[in-house]
Amino acid sequence: MEETSNIQGPDELYGTRAIRENELERWPDPRPGRPYIISFDIPEFTCLCPRSGYPDFALVKVRYQPRDWIVELKSLKLYINGYRERHISHEAVANQILDDLVALLEPRWMRVTADFSVRGNIKTVVRVEHGVRERT
Repeated sequence: MEETSNIQGPDELYGTRAIRENELERWPDPRPGRPYIISFDIPEFTCLCPRSGYPDFALVKVRYQPRDWIVELKSLKLYINGYRERHISHEAVANQILDDLVALLEPRWMRVTADFSVRGNIKTVVRVEHGVRERT
């Protein structure tokens, strides 16, 4: 199998370019008057430890109650894949994803849970929330 490098420019792989150029997108909520929950599980999340550079792996769960907007899924996938080469702590991951999605969607309520795989005999789960969940 031929090796490839992380070259930017004309030889850059289309997926790498799509991730680099991506911006989170939102769509109108099809039922803005109805409180309901949207759930995403992202089982292949990866980032890099900011201290060692070793890879970290997590199941990231996003739960939210939309108000006027929902997230476009392809843009979410590319946004999440953008963390693969980022040196970022477990705590910063959950908080940054929450901040970015809340800024984009302005939901009634949102929770992000970053459930990281065991590393060094320590398991980390970070849960952050925004807003108040309405009864569904």
